[in-house]
Amino acid sequence: METDLTENRLELYGGIWGGFVPLVVLVGGLIWLSVAGMGGTKPFWACGWLAIVAGLFFAKDKKDYCQAIMRGIGDKTGIVIVTAWLFAGVFGKLMVAGGLVKGLLWLGISTGAQGSIFALCVFVAAMLFALGTGTSTGTCIALTPVLYPAGYYLGADPAFLAVAILSGAAFGDNLAPISDTTIVSAFTQGADMRDVVRSRFPLAMAASAITAVVLLVFGGGGSVASLPDLQAQLDPTGAFMLVALAVVVISALSGRHIIESLIYGNISAAIIGIATGNMALTDIFGIPSKRGISTGIIQNGINGVVGAIMFALLILAVTQVLVESGIMGRILKFAEKFIINTVRQAELSIIGVTILASIPISANAPAELLVGPSLVKPIGAKFGLAPARKANLMDCAVCTVFFMLPWHIVVAVWYAAVVSSAEAFGITAPPITTALYNPYSLSLLAVLIFSAITGWNRKYETAEL
Repeated sequence: METDLTENRLELYGGIWGGFVPLVVLVGGLIWLSVAGMGGTKPFWACGWLAIVAGLFFAKDKKDYCQAIMRGIGDKTGIVIVTAWLFAGVFGKLMVAGGLVKGLLWLGISTGAQGSIFALCVFVAAMLFALGTGTSTGTCIALTPVLYPAGYYLGADPAFLAVAILSGAAFGDNLAPISDTTIVSAFTQGADMRDVVRSRFPLAMAASAITAVVLLVFGGGGSVASLPDLQAQLDPTGAFMLVALAVVVISALSGRHIIESLIYGNISAAIIGIATGNMALTDIFGIPSKRGISTGIIQNGINGVVGAIMFALLILAVTQVLVESGIMGRILKFAEKFIINTVRQAELSIIGVTILASIPISANAPAELLVGPSLVKPIGAKFGLAPARKANLMDCAVCTVFFMLPWHIVVAVWYAAVVSSAEAFGITAPPITTALYNPYSLSLLAVLIFSAITGWNRKYETAEL
């Protein structure tokens, strides 16, 4: 957001405490829904709406309050995020329709890998799928039904096999240029997507290397058995969809705008999917047989991100109230006076506040929206941190503890998929507490703290990539 934190436009009844009302209503509702297991971007809409309504009655000038709400919703950062999500959502659907799941399964099984080697292959497959689709939840839903039973029968340890999928999903959410967290972290900090991906790569790869070692050491020990009915799921043509992922990554890294890169990726995915026979042109867009039926993949892709877009706009509105009421400015001044005196303390504070924001909320992009513009950006700016560095600290932080707690939506979806696939094949499933030792998230947290303490990978504005 562009609002100056020292500016205090809104006068509220109760002073600083009146300004906390929208935040309390918002976070309280998010925690309530999340703990009840009903969290999600669409259920969260009501929380944002109620927060805005509650805040109105504490505003001395109702007109100023309403204008602040509209400034938040119309913020240029939010507009970029919304636009990018529209094209990222369609790209993810095209990748799935093009057979990426079956192609990745073919890559894993055709190598003849077993035990801990296959657990590592599962992690790599989930990494690639999440990179290609930008969705951690979608990765768990798409890959678990085939990779978990396959790994079980190929002698992988059930617990580490399951968290290998969750770890790969976290990796993609952390690094993919089309991931909602990557988009939000980059644009709330005013960072170039090329710089973000290039500078985040060493952090993500260091954590993934540690994860690979963990899976190789602990991922085996099961019994190898015959694969029932999984051969029918193999299709090597689906692996060609990785070319579309390469198009997006190469285009973004070459300095092109993320929306331009996503358009090229969408076109590539459509061409490859049609050429391999995995989809038809009418699957992408066509006149439905009757009213109410989807027109195809484009509509489905947009539908898939509507929930996130609407909630993002509500979050931006509430955050604007917090900024213009002076709350965020006071928090920042307190932190600067008593807590943050060095760049190391600043980076550790960014990591800490982002993790704290992600703990009660069952979706991690909203946590970034809550703290990114109002706290992370000015804290980093005080010490001259490069926009990409601020984005990386924040994005890596929301991909650590978030992927370990059972009430978060991605963990709940992951575990539901594990249990469902286990029941379908008559095999055992590990407990949901297995997520607590998600190796990628734990490794990423260690790498992130190491980076903040030692200064490794730290960049300043004058030394931007």
